[in-house]
Order: sequence, then structure tokens, then C-alpha cells
Amino acid sequence: MSRLDWRPMTGDDIDAVVTVAAAAFPDHFEARGCFEDRLALNPRGCLVLAEPDGPAQGYLIAYPWPVDSAPPLNGRLATLPPSAAVLYLHDLALLPTARGGGHARTGVSRVAALARADGWSTIALVAVNDAVTFWEGQGFVVRDTPALHDKLAGYGPDARYMVRGV
Repeated sequence: MSRLDWRPMTGDDIDAVVTVAAAAFPDHFEARGCFEDRLALNPRGCLVLAEPDGPAQGYLIAYPWPVDSAPPLNGRLATLPPSAAVLYLHDLALLPTARGGGHARTGVSRVAALARADGWSTIALVAVNDAVTFWEGQGFVVRDTPALHDKLAGYGPDARYMVRGV
């Protein structure tokens, strides 16, 4: 039986998070500093999936962000935008060995609970790696946002901006 569970991310988890990200998003590199940055800006929205006292087998990162917008890939943020109107799910990634146990669904549930607790009515994300169907199964819908077309092109030809209520 798997003992994997979601827990708050710490600075000691960053190396494992970088490893998971490289495995999950090989075409969307983000450096260690990007993960350190998000953890410092919104620690409540940073979780890892791990066995007790074990390394991260997955992670999720969420933070307040403006609606109909997406942060730059591999970009550092000085602050969170004061115009934030949604909780942006930057990443939810699992190693292949951690998939299939319902952990992604429980991770999304944790993000939804955080959004509700912090007063956000909407979660947004950019689906990559042909993951639109997966995210639709989690209650997200594609939102065509013409202002994002050029930025989404940098995420890959299959990238789609998606939203869901909490």
C-alpha cells in the first residue's frame, strides 16, 4: 500500500521537485530558482507528494495571478501581482511511479480547498503535454483568450488556458 501523501513543500524538497519537473515536463524546463521563488512567494500553495520522510515523488505549486494571463515559463517573480483574481495552478506533476493512485485528484482537491479558504472563486492553469482531457476530468474547461495566444505558443502547440470554479 502506498504511503504517499501531500504535505507542505520545504526548501529541502527543491532538488527532488526539480527532478520531478524534468521528468514530467522535459520540453518546459524551469530552473531551481523558479521553484525557490514560488515557494518563497506563496508557501501555502506549494506541496509535495511523498512518503513520510521520503523525497518528493510529485509536487504542486499554486499562487494568486491575474485572470486570463499566464506567467512566463522559467521566470522569476519579484512579487505576486496585486491584480490577482484567480489561484493559478503553475504545476501539478508526478513521477511515473506515483501515477494511478488518485494523487493528482487529491492534489487538485487540495488546491480547490486552498482557493476557497483564501477567497478565490476560480483556479486557472495552462495545460501542456496533451493534458487537456486530463484537466477536463478535473473540472477545468478551455477558455479561449486571444490575448494569450502568443504567450501560449511558447508553452507548445497543444497548450491551452483552462479554468474551473471552486
